[in-house]
Amino acid sequence: MGLSRERKQEYFEKMEGLLDMYSKIFIVSCDNVGSKQFQQIRIALRGEAVVLMGKNTMMRKVVTAYLVKNPGHPYEMLLPKIMGNIGFVFTNGDLGKVRELIEDNRVPAPARVGAIAPIDVIVPPGPTDCDPGQTNFFQTLQIATKIVKGRIEITSPVNLLKAGDKVGNSEAVLLQKLHINPFDYGLVITEVYDNGSMFDVKVLDLTDEDLSIKFGAALSTLSSLCLQVGYPTMASVPHSVANAFKSLVAIAVESGDAFSFAKASPFKAFLADPSAFACAACAGNTGSDAIAIEEKKEEEEEEEVDMGGGMDMFGDDGGGGDY
Repeated sequence: MGLSRERKQEYFEKMEGLLDMYSKIFIVSCDNVGSKQFQQIRIALRGEAVVLMGKNTMMRKVVTAYLVKNPGHPYEMLLPKIMGNIGFVFTNGDLGKVRELIEDNRVPAPARVGAIAPIDVIVPPGPTDCDPGQTNFFQTLQIATKIVKGRIEITSPVNLLKAGDKVGNSEAVLLQKLHINPFDYGLVITEVYDNGSMFDVKVLDLTDEDLSIKFGAALSTLSSLCLQVGYPTMASVPHSVANAFKSLVAIAVESGDAFSFAKASPFKAFLADPSAFACAACAGNTGSDAIAIEEKKEEEEEEEVDMGGGMDMFGDDGGGGDY
């Protein structure tokens, strides 16, 4: 039985109010999420976010009507996303915090026949509660076992299911016998809307350091491109100035005394007498550096000990003694 006209009107008003009130939206998939789990999720998000579910046709109708009242609004990006078993989580708070609250409220669930495995399922080796009379069941699944103390023991890990496989009756029964709940279900965030931008939820995994590295790489690429085409920007001007300075120094060095300027003098002086700068560098080794150099010299002197000229190969003071 569908909703009454009054309930539909109430839903339309509620969703339109949420669209006006909030600027950040998680688009979530809610497959295999029960009503009790929904209640726990709503309680966990209370004060941080609001969960809204509904029929796709009703949600599209509300968004379409909102766009008629607000032409050109970025909410038009939501329309292609309203498909399948999805819902919205509205918030104005920190996206990372709300995401953690959503992902923390997942519950373990058994493998049901016909369900699609969201992850790989590996049965670990070890003893089971199955008696030796159930050995044929394990042999049917090609699982190596042995009998230990009257119980069946799995001898090696078993790759029972891969992500995307459909759970069969035998796999479901085995996992039930072993008391293994391999899956966990909850709201799955598919995409994020934030103040007119739509992006994948993986973007929230980026840290400030990641953003700095990416920004630095983009800035380097931009400056290289601008330098190549000769188009000055804030990213390329410092490099252009440095390159121009190098060219002026090269001209000053090549022209000798005919042309020079203050900043070029050190370069010309170095080329005229490099040894003077080498001595200056040696003179700069003071403090710990000077101590380290002296210790190194002392070690070298100790290694070069004078063994004396009077000893022969047999250790006597004289040469050629008796054997």
